[in-house]
Amino acid sequence: MPPISSSDPALAAHGLTGRYRRRGPDVLDDCSFAVPAGVVSALVGPNGAGKSTLLELAAGLRRPNAGVIEVFGGPPRAGHPQVSYLAQHRPLFTRFTIAETLRLGARLNEGNWDGELADRVADPSRFHRKDRIGDLSGGERTRIALALTLGKRADLLLLDEPMADLDVLARQELMGLLMAHVADTGTTVVMSSHIVSELTEACDHLLLLDEGTTRLHGDIEDLTASHAVVTVPGGADRLAGHTVVESRPAGRGTSALIRPGGPLPADWEVRPPSLEELVLAHLSAPGTPGPASSLAPSSKESAV
Repeated sequence: MPPISSSDPALAAHGLTGRYRRRGPDVLDDCSFAVPAGVVSALVGPNGAGKSTLLELAAGLRRPNAGVIEVFGGPPRAGHPQVSYLAQHRPLFTRFTIAETLRLGARLNEGNWDGELADRVADPSRFHRKDRIGDLSGGERTRIALALTLGKRADLLLLDEPMADLDVLARQELMGLLMAHVADTGTTVVMSSHIVSELTEACDHLLLLDEGTTRLHGDIEDLTASHAVVTVPGGADRLAGHTVVESRPAGRGTSALIRPGGPLPADWEVRPPSLEELVLAHLSAPGTPGPASSLAPSSKESAV
């Protein structure tokens, strides 16, 4: 197995395999990718694709069954000073008050705690100082958990569904605070979400998982530039010479997402895909999933 360079990726994996039980099925299966430092990466995929497992491995809460995962060139470990992890189930001490929870965050991260940022995210003014975590709504708990995560001022943020349980206004507010923090610090973010449109404006890197392996990864602009949504007169035979990710009838013609293999005819309608179109097409493509790089076709794509 080739060594992973520590000079560039904030998070990298080669042949990563992980499962919940010793003899259970693989949740991650031969997963390989690299997330460069300084990007905001959208971690997307259907339920059961392995997103939460990947984040737990990156946070050092699990060990891989096979393969390698590295954070800034070294093995992950729980409590890594450069890594801050927001778990999907928001593990907080339910008997603590909000003030006690924020004080605990400051104490555990002494010397590297941004109390002002944590207060902006938590917004204690909206709560009574004696409110306990166990009495909060799901959205309120998410706000406090995100405050602890950002307050740590880590170099890598691992966020599992960070905006879940929040209403529309709170999503906009907290996503704005997160993006301002990233702009100020250059922090790397790997952020999972089921709402691809929510990630379009925030993310510049994509990590697409399906059935436990990497379907697509790379810079979003490069990925969209290497694909095209085309509408062609006639049948799918007109797509010969191009790599077809997905195609379907469209009136008397054919609509498809392709990786162009050369110049496209003048009578074709051509436009770049949106991030959502790119993700959905690769997830709905038939066949068996396999590793994919930012510019190489995956095994679910076909060359017509």
